[in-house]
Amino acid sequence: MASDVTDLPPDNPPIGILDAPFDSALSERYLVYALSTITARSLPDVRDGMKPVHRRLLWAMRLLKLDPTQGYKKCARVVGDVIGKYHPHGDQSVYDAMVRLAQDFALRYPLVDGQGNFGNIDGDNAAAYRYTEARLTQVAIDLMDGLDENATDFRPTYNGEDEEPELFPGAFPNLLANGAAGIAVGMATSVPPHNAAELLDAAILLIDQPKADDAAVLSHVKGPDFPTGGQLVDSPQAIAEAYATGRGTFHTRARWHVEDQGRGTWIAVVDQIPYGVQKGKLIEQIASLINDRKLPILADVRDESDAAIRIVLEPRSRTVEADLLLDSLFRLSDLESRFSLNLNVLDATRTPRVMSLREALLAWVEHQFVVLQRRSQHRLDKIADRLELVGGYIIAFLNLDRVIAIIRTEDEPKPVMIAEFSLTDRQAEAILNMRLRSLRKLEEMELRREQDALEKERAELEQLLGSEARQRTRLKRDLAKIRDRYGPETELGRRRTLIEQAGPARDIPLEAMIEREPITVIMSQRGWIRAMKGHADLAAADALKFKEGDGPAFAFHAQTTDKILLAVASGRFYTLGADKLPGGRGFGEPVRSMIDIEGDQDIVGLLPASAAEKLLVVASDGRGFAVKSADVIAETRKGKTVATPRKGAKLALVKPIAPAHDYVAAIGDNRKLLVFPLSELAELARGQGVQLQRYRDGGLSDATTFTFADGLSWAMGGDTGRTRTEPDMSGWRTARGAAGRMPPTGFPRSNRFS
Repeated sequence: MASDVTDLPPDNPPIGILDAPFDSALSERYLVYALSTITARSLPDVRDGMKPVHRRLLWAMRLLKLDPTQGYKKCARVVGDVIGKYHPHGDQSVYDAMVRLAQDFALRYPLVDGQGNFGNIDGDNAAAYRYTEARLTQVAIDLMDGLDENATDFRPTYNGEDEEPELFPGAFPNLLANGAAGIAVGMATSVPPHNAAELLDAAILLIDQPKADDAAVLSHVKGPDFPTGGQLVDSPQAIAEAYATGRGTFHTRARWHVEDQGRGTWIAVVDQIPYGVQKGKLIEQIASLINDRKLPILADVRDESDAAIRIVLEPRSRTVEADLLLDSLFRLSDLESRFSLNLNVLDATRTPRVMSLREALLAWVEHQFVVLQRRSQHRLDKIADRLELVGGYIIAFLNLDRVIAIIRTEDEPKPVMIAEFSLTDRQAEAILNMRLRSLRKLEEMELRREQDALEKERAELEQLLGSEARQRTRLKRDLAKIRDRYGPETELGRRRTLIEQAGPARDIPLEAMIEREPITVIMSQRGWIRAMKGHADLAAADALKFKEGDGPAFAFHAQTTDKILLAVASGRFYTLGADKLPGGRGFGEPVRSMIDIEGDQDIVGLLPASAAEKLLVVASDGRGFAVKSADVIAETRKGKTVATPRKGAKLALVKPIAPAHDYVAAIGDNRKLLVFPLSELAELARGQGVQLQRYRDGGLSDATTFTFADGLSWAMGGDTGRTRTEPDMSGWRTARGAAGRMPPTGFPRSNRFS
């Protein structure tokens, strides 16, 4: 059966179908989308600092006559007008933008005066728009001043039924005063808020000196002025560089003070937080540091805020330094935050580009000149129209009887009046449209005075438009009036952010985070470790208790801020935090559950890292070296390899080297003793070391360091705790690596110095 549809030739596709390569079609459409996002949604205009949604919101509120002196109206009414007439997008996105314009913690100079729940700095959302009400602020009025005077162009709305301004006259420097943020396709913008009075001072400077450099502008604009205050801690050089390039980062910190609670106790109170930080999340963050024990010197955080912010930080102890506590919080929490500067805006030609602070201010000043000229020309046109009518009224007054007669007798009085009195069509129409009661107002003197005043004003405006110097003077006077309204002496205009350079928050050592308390560290022969509070008497029989079949291996005094070094026979060192050791009420815990000791390695050393700056490390074959205590501290549970004994040997001892010690003493299993200068001992960070003593059979029994001038001392043994000292060790002094000779009479048969 033949088809009733005739096949179309390949070169004649159906209407509505375009045959094109997919990649080119996609790129073209994506480019259109990207440009739309950049120019009509995400980037503000440098001249009024507004995005389309903000501009349409304020315009709709203006048409609803929501002036500061008028009553409030429901936000639902405003949002409905905006999405119905000007901005065909979701109502929630429009309402969110409106809410932000009303938040005094989000905008330095709010443009909307909200009544009801508009959210708070804790991060809580605003109430639904059916519950909240709003009206314009004086800042918004200043921003739109001149819209009725042809200050800017208007364009049709999306459906062609109404008109909306393309931009606002912007007598208020909104872009830099309130800042902006937005993410477009392939670009973004981030502008911090500034102090309006400082911006206007810099703008007045640029009116007189358009070529003034960045340094001159920065003599007025000190830096950002955030709604929530805080402290800007960047250097003047960093601030200047950021403003000169239009890109950079500002570091802000919370403002705080100390309150004395009596009896040596104190609390720190935060009364200003960085811009953009939600107070509720900030307190949760600090509380998490306490719960996770990441900040042991902080005991508690409380939120005592009402209308003003008051975050109370309570230290763990009265001995904690306030600066140390806050420096720790600056590093670990959002009490210090960063705000990026990316002054990427649309210029007068609607082209996105990154500007310096000076360029942005100069673009706004140039816009103000255009607005001044357009408003002046608009007023001139209005004066010309009025003068034309006033001239007609004067003619009508001088010939009132004749005008009345013409109106009464003529069927078409208008052409007769035009011909007889040389009137224009508008003048004749205005006379004919006058009511009878208006005739009593036609007094020649009044009309003459109005005419003279209008002609004088016209002359002044013509001089203004013809003179750049007069325009500069007029603009400076207008900006000075705006500055008086937002000057530093006013509540709204006073600077809130303190600009004071500060160094980066200190890298607080772990020891500073821990309350310093004396402890006694005890480890048994089976590797059970514990820490008793205080410095116990190590000689007392009942001081050290162990499980049945176990006994003491190591016991020494330390502080909770110490790092405890543990060395095993393989030459690997491990690090334990003294504050994290189990308490001394029981028998402790196995140390192997705290660190990852490989195999069944014997523990050969346990001592605090603070015992000495250097340690003596010797293997069983008599090879050893000196090592700095800081070099053996391990950062992980797996430890750190320090000594690498030769095959068949193992690490035998680890002892601290006192600063006054200048000699090394070593004794072997063969009961041969020698001493040699400490300077002959190598200092390494890792390795086998050098030969301390040579043996024909056996190996090292013990080694120590001492002060040669004081002689060599050793324990007598037993429970007496007495020691014996050989004052002259010259007979045993030899070169490192020798065999040595028999020790002095009375040296312990255990071949141990202690």
